[in-house]
Amino acid sequence: MVDKAYWRRGAGLAATVLIGATALAACGGGEAEDDGTLSMVVWGGDLDKETYQARIDLFEAANPDTKIELQLIPSDQYAQKVQTMIAGGDGPDIMQVAENVNSYSSKSQLLPLDEYIESAGLNMEERFGPVGSLYTYEDQTYAIPDRSGAMILYYNKDLFDAAGVEYPTAAWTQDDAQAAMEKLTIPGEQWGFSGAGWWAQWWSFAYQNGGQIIDDSGQPTVNSPEVVDALQWANDLQYKYHYAPTAAEYADMGPDMGGDPAFAAGTVAMNATGFWGIGGLLESDINWGIAPLWGGQEQAVSAFGSGLSITRDSDNPEKAFEAIDFLTDTEAQTVIIDKAQDVPANIQVQQSDAFLTPAWAPEGLNMAAFGESSEFIFRAPFIPEWQEMQATFDDNLGTFWNEGGDAKTELDKIQTQLESVIE
Repeated sequence: MVDKAYWRRGAGLAATVLIGATALAACGGGEAEDDGTLSMVVWGGDLDKETYQARIDLFEAANPDTKIELQLIPSDQYAQKVQTMIAGGDGPDIMQVAENVNSYSSKSQLLPLDEYIESAGLNMEERFGPVGSLYTYEDQTYAIPDRSGAMILYYNKDLFDAAGVEYPTAAWTQDDAQAAMEKLTIPGEQWGFSGAGWWAQWWSFAYQNGGQIIDDSGQPTVNSPEVVDALQWANDLQYKYHYAPTAAEYADMGPDMGGDPAFAAGTVAMNATGFWGIGGLLESDINWGIAPLWGGQEQAVSAFGSGLSITRDSDNPEKAFEAIDFLTDTEAQTVIIDKAQDVPANIQVQQSDAFLTPAWAPEGLNMAAFGESSEFIFRAPFIPEWQEMQATFDDNLGTFWNEGGDAKTELDKIQTQLESVIE
């Protein structure tokens, strides 16, 4: 996958390829009781495999009686494959989850972890801050946060300097951002912002307006004035003000072009995305920095991350939890920084010198932007129908993002459909 790499997998993990029965059995949790081996499945690419394995090596060195067999599954195949494992009674001991965690927990496919948390004396808020309660459903915890970073704002320092615009800070408002976009835009040549057509972007604006996608009672509220205004503003940045490239303008730039590569090429001055954007910029020629995303009526920003869960098929959930506890503690989480893989969920590690001044970062890069942003992360609705909800948005907003349109009209349709989808 490109651009929104690791986080999109929760909203769109779909697969058409199934793995064979032999491979499934080898990865299943059933072996743990026989030989002390735990199975663990994660998604991603080579960097993810290398980083997880390095962390597992630390655990095994500290726990020589336990081995963890790691299986990495491509992101676009992950959901289907792990569902096949669980349906066949061969679910892994430890499974990486994200936004669709409650697609599994609502079917009793994951074990609640509260008793293990209490027994281990793990203080979720102390270790993970605001995301400590992210993976709960009906007052039970189903995953321990592992990777977690807020969406941040990447900006091109040279373009800001040329336009005489002060660099962004968390104190910016939506009005400040729009004013900067106007000054940073050169029609047909340079855009002030990359756009906000991805749910994590425009949902942030909705929550900044005081809106909610799903309200506290579990009901959809996507056609509320606060959400409508946010979606319309995101669209108007492209089709009314022309401060962000339209879909057609991105297509004119080249194949597979979007916010991340356009920013790296120096075509757009600001880009709102996750930690993974750093990896693509380390070899870039542009002079760039990062800052927290601006706010609206209040501060609110999406978080990206994943947690580690235990499936119902695990023969040794106690040992599986010991492994998860170790993997989310400081020593193992520091490896995530060393490998430049992601933002560790562990708050102590996020605040460490190792994270704030990593060896691989350009001099002066404001890594504190992630910690600062963590103070106003909103809790996204990780409902059991997450994938169906995202499909409803995708199915209805295609033309809206490609050509422009009226947000109220589209969200009224989506509201009606979600009311029939969400129980």
